[in-house]
Amino acid sequence: MSSTPPLVLQQTEARRLLQQVDVHQAMRRMFLDLAAGDALQPSQQLVEFPNAAGDFINYLGVLAKEGVYGVKTSPYIKTADGAIVTAWTLLMSMETGQPLLLCDAGELTTARTAATTAVAVECLAPDQARTLAVIGSGPVARAHLDYVKGLRDWQRIAVFSPSLADDEGLRTRLLAQDARVEISASLEEAVADAEVVMLCTSSAEPLLDPRQLSRPALVTSISTNAPRAHEVSPDALPGMDVYCDYRATTPASAGEMLLATARQGWGPASIRGDLAELVSGQAPRPDYSRPVFFRSIGLGLEDVALANALYHLQRQGQ
Repeated sequence: MSSTPPLVLQQTEARRLLQQVDVHQAMRRMFLDLAAGDALQPSQQLVEFPNAAGDFINYLGVLAKEGVYGVKTSPYIKTADGAIVTAWTLLMSMETGQPLLLCDAGELTTARTAATTAVAVECLAPDQARTLAVIGSGPVARAHLDYVKGLRDWQRIAVFSPSLADDEGLRTRLLAQDARVEISASLEEAVADAEVVMLCTSSAEPLLDPRQLSRPALVTSISTNAPRAHEVSPDALPGMDVYCDYRATTPASAGEMLLATARQGWGPASIRGDLAELVSGQAPRPDYSRPVFFRSIGLGLEDVALANALYHLQRQGQ
């Protein structure tokens, strides 16, 4: 069988095409497919480099309805000047076994991470929530703000990041992103009275104990791919209603879940629901009698779904 070389999309072209995709709805449809058994999400594959030089994570996924499967591979490479993190997604045909697309996944990762959190906020946040806090100010945090700013009638959007104190340009950019944005001087100020808190950082250590907030709130977390990284204290998990992107895989990778299982007697059976169950109506919504925690680790299916959308746009000459 003759082989056709795959399409190759560098970051600039991937960014251009991604602007034509409704990423939020693409993620919602993907989780509905997962709930219906029309998609498959294997566990992440973490491989550590020799001599503690870093690692790489493979994110796998199968979209049977679309006739494709794929893998995103993301290395974490330690250097004297700091860590290097890249990501590339390979899309394959389930019909021919041929590669269809090789795409720089940096833009895809940012978009699907934020859109997945948006699906969680859409499903889990109180209907009358009015106060939102965003912790972080990088591209992922700004994407989170973009995807959730229209999901509730927010009256206050507080943003905090230590880097904002010395970056007037970034402060201006955030204030221009939405008229309701307020720059907070501290994390404590940002989360005061917040009903939804989105942790959008690369921190490998806890930033917040949701039990110490002034009211039971929804706290979302993404963290980073450093080993056992977590933005929320592991000992807080037994005192919260915990949700995640996919219950079959997240507990084996999320740092705070691994630590809570080992130290606190918490277990994956305590997870109240994942996004596949939430979007399909199979999981209960929280009643906010106590804090609510949503943890996303990033799923290969998310990358495959967006890579497939970009592939079809490119083939159509968009």
